[in-house]
Amino acid sequence: QVQLVESGGGLVQAGGSLRLSCAASLRTFSTYTMGWFRQAPGKEREFVGAISWNGIRTYLADSVKGRSTISRDNAKNTVYLQMNSLKPEDTAVYYCAASGAESTIYHAYDYWGQGTQVTVSS
Repeated sequence: QVQLVESGGGLVQAGGSLRLSCAASLRTFSTYTMGWFRQAPGKEREFVGAISWNGIRTYLADSVKGRSTISRDNAKNTVYLQMNSLKPEDTAVYYCAASGAESTIYHAYDYWGQGTQVTVSS
């Protein structure tokens, strides 16, 4: 059974930082593109960032570009999202996902975690 488990969320003041982690039980983790999405109350799930299977290519949404970094450690089956200079509008549930295709599109992702809450206070 495939499991993606996010951690690292929490309550932080505006301007602060968080590092989200996602540990995957995927046997072939190193072949998957890994992505981060988020969903705020009353809004659709949106793309945040993605990283290619080998970590060479990364993609970040304009809303977080310049403030966030995505990375992965294939030896640990883990992907990370470092977010800095957090804003109240970053408040959302953050989801980790795995895709067999290199994509930023929600529907391309095959496996999803349960999500971790990030709350940024003003």
